[in-house]
Amino acid sequence: MSSQVRGGTRWKRFAVVMVPSVIATAAVGVGLAQGALAASFSVSGQEFKVSADELVGHDFVQYGSVATENGADPKVAGKAHAVAVSGFHDATITNMCQSVVTPDLPFGLGSITLQLKAGTGKEKVYAEGLYLDVSQLDADAEFKNIDIGVAAGSLPRTSKGTGIQPGTQANPNGFSQRAEEAKLTNVRQQAWATTAGTFKLPDLKLRLLKGVKECY
Repeated sequence: MSSQVRGGTRWKRFAVVMVPSVIATAAVGVGLAQGALAASFSVSGQEFKVSADELVGHDFVQYGSVATENGADPKVAGKAHAVAVSGFHDATITNMCQSVVTPDLPFGLGSITLQLKAGTGKEKVYAEGLYLDVSQLDADAEFKNIDIGVAAGSLPRTSKGTGIQPGTQANPNGFSQRAEEAKLTNVRQQAWATTAGTFKLPDLKLRLLKGVKECY
């Protein structure tokens, strides 16, 4: 794979977009040692799943970082999680589903799934300033005018372009990529956090379901 690809590039069923194992084990590890943190808040101890028929985003960036739970200690394992942070200036999402399971509740409730659906009709979900802290992703992907192997520190940090998420840190010499447009179809994603400046959810439906009823 060349360090820079121009035009439309399609990668079939790529898991954890762009992040080879060296990012998760080496670059992200270096990022943690240097205080690189993903979301600007402590994440819960539960991952959640997201599925969508299609996500189309503009001014796309992606880089390695670390999502931390409350009380995380760099010297103690268990409360820090390597993530691939995907950022978009704006994005539309078709037929979005988000789910998280809380297991073993008392009073005989057992497992309860919180399931949220939106953008299932004519109007799509719309987000601005969208950042996703992803641990796993399967999708069909197509990029326009993509640069691969960009130093994360050279990504913009102003409103003129999507860069490192405001209020967070990343290894300035770490691996990243950027593209004018990213189109993901048949999305299946696990994540620790989602952040957006604007998040419009048409036809929103939120349900608490007994048992394990995840989006996929």
